[in-house]
Amino acid sequence: MKQRFQVGGMYCAACSARVQKAVSELEGVTKAEVNLIANSMTVDYDGELQSFDSICRAVADAGYTASEYVYRSKDAEQNAAALKKMLRRLIISFILLFVLMFFSMQHMFGYSLPAFFLDPIVMAVTQLIITVPIIILNFGYFKRGFKNLVKLAPNMDSLIALGSSASFIYSLYILIALALNELDIATINLHGAHLYFESAAMILTLITLGKFLEARGKNKTGAAIEGLMKLTPKTATLLTADNTEISVNVTSVKEGDLIVARPGDTIAVDGVVMSGTSSVDSSAITGESLPQEITVGDKVTGATQNLSGRIVYRAEKVGEDTVIAQIIHLVEEAGGSVAPISRLADKISLYFVPTVIGIALLTFTAWLLLGKEFAFALNAAISVLVISCPCALGLATPAAIMAGIGAGAKNGVLVKSAAVLETSHKVDTVVLDKTGTVTEGHPSVSAVFGDEDILKLAVSLEKNSNHPLADAVCRYAESQNVTPFEVTDFKDVPGLGVNGTVNGQTVIAGNRRFIDRSGIDFSQYDSTITGLYQSGATVLLIAFGGKAKGVIGVKDGLKTESFESIAKMRSMGKRVIMLTGDGEGAAKAIAQEAGIDEYRFDVLPQDKERYVRELQAEGQCVAMIGDGINDAPALMSADVGIAIGAGTDIAIEAADIVLSGSSLKEAVTALRLGDAVIRNIKMSLFWAFFYNTAGIPVAAGVFSFLGVTLNPMIAAAAMSCSSVCVVLNALRLTRFKK
Repeated sequence: MKQRFQVGGMYCAACSARVQKAVSELEGVTKAEVNLIANSMTVDYDGELQSFDSICRAVADAGYTASEYVYRSKDAEQNAAALKKMLRRLIISFILLFVLMFFSMQHMFGYSLPAFFLDPIVMAVTQLIITVPIIILNFGYFKRGFKNLVKLAPNMDSLIALGSSASFIYSLYILIALALNELDIATINLHGAHLYFESAAMILTLITLGKFLEARGKNKTGAAIEGLMKLTPKTATLLTADNTEISVNVTSVKEGDLIVARPGDTIAVDGVVMSGTSSVDSSAITGESLPQEITVGDKVTGATQNLSGRIVYRAEKVGEDTVIAQIIHLVEEAGGSVAPISRLADKISLYFVPTVIGIALLTFTAWLLLGKEFAFALNAAISVLVISCPCALGLATPAAIMAGIGAGAKNGVLVKSAAVLETSHKVDTVVLDKTGTVTEGHPSVSAVFGDEDILKLAVSLEKNSNHPLADAVCRYAESQNVTPFEVTDFKDVPGLGVNGTVNGQTVIAGNRRFIDRSGIDFSQYDSTITGLYQSGATVLLIAFGGKAKGVIGVKDGLKTESFESIAKMRSMGKRVIMLTGDGEGAAKAIAQEAGIDEYRFDVLPQDKERYVRELQAEGQCVAMIGDGINDAPALMSADVGIAIGAGTDIAIEAADIVLSGSSLKEAVTALRLGDAVIRNIKMSLFWAFFYNTAGIPVAAGVFSFLGVTLNPMIAAAAMSCSSVCVVLNALRLTRFKK
């Protein structure tokens, strides 16, 4: 059996790893995948050995909750409300932190406080009063962090709780000692520099900032599914046995029912045409810009748009069996799958926290056994904890992410989640949708062959039509300053073409089937027509007075920057693959023009998502770039989903990165940005640990026999220095250019 669960209480990679381990160890479970971002888990298990309830109990024993996963439309609203609540908490924390920093550091900037605040006890109490609300606002870190410490499963929250507590408790100890006159006030800095309340407050506030950035990415699955659901019409026009047309709810349509679709209607369910001819805009499903000409016997797909003629079709797939329903399912499933994102800080915390605690306890015990005073031993132990405070560790990732997101926005790259910047640098394979991504996404005239007045005759008819091919011809004629003839008796024949009368002679513009039905000989253009088909063009044949006048090729052209951008991707060592729903001729022509060696043609929506998964199964880290609804499952499944800015709302919601400039040039920038950010994060983490760990032996008093010791104030200074280095390093990303 394969079942999906909703998991609650996970906050970092250590949490998801613990849940996955607990379930994977159950007898009969062959595979368990936990998605931290989606708070979900997919389990493959033997139904005879395990059950839904037993798996839920295993998750509960690990300290978390599990329930049946059911997509609910209100989830998006609930997530948005939770995000807004977190934002309010973040803003209040930052305001309080600013006030606290002013009180603790105002002397460094030449400001003077009223004499009342110069009293050390008053200064200490003031900082305590400001710090406590920040701790209360962010108390969840302490609750979760210490809970995991007790269970011997420390995570990032454990680091936060430990570092904040060490700073706060030591500062509180100093305050109490001052109040009890156990410290000589004359030796204490009047500005309270010996206090570390601001360190505790800074840790909590900056970590909350990182959590807020991460939480924003959790809403994309729900938003994408909501958009897909809106594509399906609420009602359908049912044709009864006595040829009466009645409007019914689409959910009541049954297999075998006859449905009427007038021009402008959305096809309600998947079916086959029983009568009528028309053209259908399938771009919502296939992503292709050119409409399909349909007649009796052709299949139609739900959520596509009927453009011209009235048709009657028989329902073949309804409800969950329709193509659009399957796409929704794929998007939902892809959103719940596991992406190989490394949470470096969380992994390090598994070893760093117990190590630091052990060193602090060892330091305290060792000095007592060596006969040192209790105050000396306590001072050394707290110095170890303070210098190991994870402020810089927690700041490294969000600082670089913020700088990277800002730099990306300046360069037309809109990043929707922090996680994607940790993954995009690993991308080695780039999968491209063709229409609207590599190509312009709308048809234009590519070739004109025939008599001198062919274009004038064509635009004379097409100016009266609303067909996308007609629009392409009219735009081209306008660019050539062509003045059309006056046309009378204009007629639009759905699925075939148009005709009319010019100067008493019949003019016809349409496909080969329309021309053949008219009995006009076009054999002289056979080789030209074949060549246009092979180039991927749609061919429009023009006849006047019963004679062939020429042919016009209309195709979706390559974007200006596509060739150069694809060349840059390949120079970066990326494998580039193009997928398209077009036939082999059109696919090959565009691939050659764009400089792409690998391409797949006649690709259905579900095939794109499956192909991405196949590449991942081969060990490839895949970036998918697309713009259509049909790309949404593949965008969600890919390690990094990149949506063209001019694409559909569904593709944009499903993607991790949106290119505002609608060009592959920005896609190259996005991949380079990911490399820059991950290098920056790793460098920051290195320096954070360098400053902290290098000072641990000194803080522990190892060199005290040489007269070298490190009190908590100096330890905090070293910690602050590592934070400054992290911030300055992150600021380098603001200079990132395309």
